[in-house]
Amino acid sequence: MIPKCVSVVLILALAMALAPAARADVIKTDSHEIEAGIVAVAAAVTIIVVVVAVHYSKKRAITGCVGSGANGLRITDQRDGEVYALSGNTSDIKSGDRIGLRGRKVKSKGSDKTPVWEVREVIQDFGVCQP
Repeated sequence: MIPKCVSVVLILALAMALAPAARADVIKTDSHEIEAGIVAVAAAVTIIVVVVAVHYSKKRAITGCVGSGANGLRITDQRDGEVYALSGNTSDIKSGDRIGLRGRKVKSKGSDKTPVWEVREVIQDFGVCQP
């Protein structure tokens, strides 16, 4: 994953490298307008690729304490305290353990609107949760 500041610097460097030099004494021709259009399109594509890469690199793992809830297992994220209902591959997960999970956040289909974490795999089992 590329940090945001590096991405911004790369975009600016690309835009400056592809931008034609400005000349006040020369009348713009169609070719200069085409070059400017190509630079604008290249910059737009670069920005879209960076935004999509940042979007898809969002939270893909969670670590926290697992507990029992009314509708099954729940995990409390140790980073932000958010509580997620667990779905997916939960066969190796026990209530009361601190565990690292790989997966993704999905929208809740229930009426309580609790966020749901769809488990793909268990990264690490840290043992019993400490109070």
